[in-house]
Amino acid sequence: MEKIGGEMMDSRYLNSKSTTWTSLRVRDPAATSGMCPLCIDECPVICEISLSAFRGREALYPAPFLFGHATAGAVKDYGLDWSHFNFHCEVRGAEGIVPDPDSALFPNVDVEAKVGGIKLKMPVITGALGSTDVAATYWRSIAAGAALSGIVVTIGENVGGMDPNAVISGGKITKSPALEERVKAYREFWDGKYGGIALQTNVEDERLGVDIYGISKLEVNIIERKWGQGAKAIGGEVRVFNLEKALMLKKRGYLVIPDPEDPAVQEAFKNGQIHSFERHSRVGMATKEEFLEGIDKLREAGAKYISLKTGAYRPAATAYTLKLASEAKIDYITFDGCEGGTGMSPVPMMDEMGIPTVYLEALVLKCAQILSKKGRYVPDIVMAGGFINETQILKAIALSNFGDQPYVKAVVIGRAMLTAAMKAEYFARLAKEEKIPESFTKYYGKTPEKFFAALPELKNVVQDVSKIPCGALGVYSYLERIKIGMQQLLAGLRKFKLYLISRNDIFALSERAAKATGIPLAEESGVDEIEAILLDD
Repeated sequence: MEKIGGEMMDSRYLNSKSTTWTSLRVRDPAATSGMCPLCIDECPVICEISLSAFRGREALYPAPFLFGHATAGAVKDYGLDWSHFNFHCEVRGAEGIVPDPDSALFPNVDVEAKVGGIKLKMPVITGALGSTDVAATYWRSIAAGAALSGIVVTIGENVGGMDPNAVISGGKITKSPALEERVKAYREFWDGKYGGIALQTNVEDERLGVDIYGISKLEVNIIERKWGQGAKAIGGEVRVFNLEKALMLKKRGYLVIPDPEDPAVQEAFKNGQIHSFERHSRVGMATKEEFLEGIDKLREAGAKYISLKTGAYRPAATAYTLKLASEAKIDYITFDGCEGGTGMSPVPMMDEMGIPTVYLEALVLKCAQILSKKGRYVPDIVMAGGFINETQILKAIALSNFGDQPYVKAVVIGRAMLTAAMKAEYFARLAKEEKIPESFTKYYGKTPEKFFAALPELKNVVQDVSKIPCGALGVYSYLERIKIGMQQLLAGLRKFKLYLISRNDIFALSERAAKATGIPLAEESGVDEIEAILLDD
């Protein structure tokens, strides 16, 4: 065992990770290397080292044979996360509502949010689902669930560039059925009032004119520039299992490894020695002039809202990014703490590179305060990186409110949204095959009509609920739980409007949490009020 950030952490992760499908022969690995203390020659177990001996570069990525059927995240303990904070609760009065027991009921808590001028029914945006297979498989479920929940859905990078049916003329996309279908899936269930569609663009997308196509042909109302993400800092990667597709992608300008045009590689692929190809995106070289000029062009093209997605970069890069976002006066900016994603982010990079979410937010808030004190524009901030429930969301918003309004207006939920869709679709499939475990049917029923508790209320919203994908029912139900969970917590704080929550409503449970964020420890929080209250006549 070794200490990471003051916490005890199992060192097996060094040479054995579930993300790469590796394990150890023994239960007591060496503390420094993570190897079996006694490594023997006749060992059938595949550890990180032995996997690398067989598959080389493939061992850097989450189990390649599961690409398109899984998402991946970091396994490392960073010593600080949202569990290191707790909420205060209150018994006196109420804010944001008439302080009366008949009015101050938790369903009356208003959790609507506004990000960059875009109204949301709750402070959540979907993670960007781009050209990965798992994103394509579950897109309709995510899009429909997001639309029904009244939040923004984000189409990720490279969707147009990887569309085999895309029409490219003069180096620019003029038609992409894949992008059209993604937009249509959201609008089928969208009320036109809450949420919207964000189209994310990286270097390749900009070169292909995907953003202009999205604005002019698909009437997308939000364009998001992308400078990296929390899971990686080297551009997007996907795995391709088709030689013809690999050749197409190289022809379109992508980096494809191994080279699909190499006759020896083609032969190895046909013989089964090579099972797949890696497609990599280029990294953006963010310069002030190009960025500002690009934002001006988007506005001229008719972009209604503009956002920027960036990763868990070093402090100077974070400050630089926020400064440019301020100068360009974009509507919102998303900072993504290191954690995980939907594709094949390198496992060592997910674990070992980038600033974790809580530390990153503390850094971003420091930058935002400096700009605010100078009277400079600060775009709405969205945080990403490992968010899965209402407690984390509220803590992230509370941490950012120094007394006026929170800087953080919403969070991104990525992998968890996909989990809700995947699980819902899987169990609906099991129901058709009559293979649902008895331990589940005993409590929740054997059919989707029984085990999706949200169906009755959706009948008041959608005329024909049979058109809603089962995965979308899962996403909607998951988000509904988050919404109600936030209402209950805020009612316990006696804050009946979302953005009333502030730093005074949370306290730190560890020295590290207090030091990193400036939030007082439990034994220090609010103690200065005690004497005044007790001695007040």
